Amino acid sequence: MSRILVDLPDAQVEELTALAEAERRPRAAVIREAIDAYIAQHKHALDVDVFALWKDKKLDGLEYQQELRSEW
Repeated sequence: MSRILVDLPDAQVEELTALAEAERRPRAAVIREAIDAYIAQHKHALDVDVFALWKDKKLDGLEYQQELRSEW
């Protein structure tokens, strides 16, 4: 396991400490869990392939956009 140094504002440290104490867990474990969640969320966003997403649609993209905007 590697160690890293991270600067956090005092308010974040206080909130983190309170959360860790309430859960009776080490702050490091809470931080690792938060980082795992962050990575999973952002990794999924990067894995989404948006190219050719519209290819099987029957409606022209511009027509669809105009239809949506007509509601405004």
